[in-house]
Amino acid sequence: MSTQKSELIAIMEQMEREKGIKKEEILNLIETAIVSAYRKQHGKDINAEAHIDPETGAMTACVVKMVADAVEKPLLEMSVNDAQAIDPKAAAGTEIRIPLDVNEFSRIAAQTARQVIVQKIKEKEKEAIISDYSKRIGEILSGNVFKFSNRSIILDIGKTEAVLPPEEQIPGERFSVGKHIRAVLVRIEETPKGAQIVLSRRDPLFVQKLFELEIPEIYEKIVEIVRIEREPGMRTKMIVDSKNPRVDAVGACIGVRGARIRPIIEELNGEKIDLIHNSRDAFKLIEEAMSPAKNIQLSVRSVEDKTVEVIVPDAVLSLAIGRTGHNVRLASKISGWNLVVTSEATKKLRDEEKAHDKVAVVSQIKGIGEKTSEVLAKAGFASIQKIADASVDDLTTLQGIGPKTAEKIIAAAKLSIQSPEDATTDIPASKKVSKTKVKAEPAQSKTEVSGDNLGKGSAAEEAITEPAGEKKTDAEE
Repeated sequence: MSTQKSELIAIMEQMEREKGIKKEEILNLIETAIVSAYRKQHGKDINAEAHIDPETGAMTACVVKMVADAVEKPLLEMSVNDAQAIDPKAAAGTEIRIPLDVNEFSRIAAQTARQVIVQKIKEKEKEAIISDYSKRIGEILSGNVFKFSNRSIILDIGKTEAVLPPEEQIPGERFSVGKHIRAVLVRIEETPKGAQIVLSRRDPLFVQKLFELEIPEIYEKIVEIVRIEREPGMRTKMIVDSKNPRVDAVGACIGVRGARIRPIIEELNGEKIDLIHNSRDAFKLIEEAMSPAKNIQLSVRSVEDKTVEVIVPDAVLSLAIGRTGHNVRLASKISGWNLVVTSEATKKLRDEEKAHDKVAVVSQIKGIGEKTSEVLAKAGFASIQKIADASVDDLTTLQGIGPKTAEKIIAAAKLSIQSPEDATTDIPASKKVSKTKVKAEPAQSKTEVSGDNLGKGSAAEEAITEPAGEKKTDAEE
């Protein structure tokens, strides 16, 4: 037995040197296994102890009982007479250790030692592998599909297995057993079964690492990936910047006839990739971010809210928005602006409605015709108050309005504010102008009013409804 024990110690010491498995851990597990085996045979409540000398391998075992005058629990207690037969000094209230024959435990010890050593070796090897892979987070790993667990894909990556969970898969992808897959290592997860290597094909980091593998300029840090926004399976938008003025960042990524970017798109199963030049000009950045939509116009709605309206030709409206809105969504994220897409037709209709509203407001000043209202509204005089606050010089800069007409317009606006009911009292009845619009002949009268509503003499000249045209001079007035 002593020879076997010394051999056992020698094996444990060798495993400690080669595998890093501590001898004390194995000895503790063997001792626990011996105690468990004894309890299984003689009762689970029994108090047993086992000890193996870490130097010689000598094994001892005993049962611990309490000495009592009256024994109530035979498994845990012993009478004083029986205890003194073992140890004459035993007394009630003290513990006594009853030696056990260790020969019956030798087989258990050897078998347990073998199992524990094998288990510890596997655990240590797995810990070493996990430790190695924990230093490789962010790298692309490749492996073959080993099996499927629920919706997760288990990959054989060589030394161990890795998992590609459903939330890290690209929507719509399908794989079969044995299929070769590349994915990026994103984390090491602790599970009840131990540490688990988690891969991802959905993370934007996967796209970044593919570019680093395929584009030498990115790997060599000549071209930098500034930002990536992605909707897996649909589209990726990426801002790139060149640290060398002689190297075009986008061109370097695309390659001749797309030779460089094509393998990346194939790896992503046809996912669209938009490359954007890095720029401090927000409008330029947004224009590129809205790709594939071209010939767009931009208008800032709110600087505080960072909102920009993107006006696109009707023919490319669907491209600008993208399926389920993914294109404008990604463009908003990567540019940092809230983008609102509007078609040219909608913009034109809205502008016409706004212009009409402005003209309608100005037309509330009695005595001003529609043509003059349009001229004032287009010039920014879209409210009665603004017209009342204007100077004659402000209005005479507008086409078709002379000094006298300007004075009458301002006076009518002020009167309209002060007394809306009597806004036209300063204009003779014979000179009031109907708001009925008539079709003007280009070569005839410059006014836009009906001839039936004009007085005799110079009423047409004194009316404040001059149409757009050449501005009257003081001599003409």
